[in-house]
Amino acid sequence: MISVMTSDSVLDTPPVAAPAEGAAVRAYLTPAQTVARSGFSLDTLRYYERIGLLGTVGRSHTGHRRFTPHDLEWLGVLRCLRDTGMPIAEMRRFAGLVRDGEGTFSARLALLEQHDAQVEERIAHLRRQQELVHDKIAFYRSVTAAPTPPGPAAEESAVPA
Repeated sequence: MISVMTSDSVLDTPPVAAPAEGAAVRAYLTPAQTVARSGFSLDTLRYYERIGLLGTVGRSHTGHRRFTPHDLEWLGVLRCLRDTGMPIAEMRRFAGLVRDGEGTFSARLALLEQHDAQVEERIAHLRRQQELVHDKIAFYRSVTAAPTPPGPAAEESAVPA
């Protein structure tokens, strides 16, 4: 799986079109390689391409998809947004703003700041939930470590036979 790319250039330049036929591209990745490195399924890659999140993916002369290292970097951005809970509609909005160019930096900033605030809220909620889990763990540890309290079964076994 790929790591999340933090380079501003990756955030600012989604793949918008496949390289022109005959254009110099250093390396192509097969769909299987892209699946392995991105962690997305092939169906997800096709879906992201269809809805415009991925842009147009290049094709070989036989029609097979050919992904570029840049596609893989952009998929890292999409992975980050998805893993942090950004809805597809917002991901599409972000990708559209990126495609619209430098004049959308303020709108991108606002979108990412709003998303970051939502992520912070979810983290805080999970921390509160985790406190309950920790309380339950402490309870069960104390119960399993404590001696069995006296009761009828304990008294019967103490009676000499």
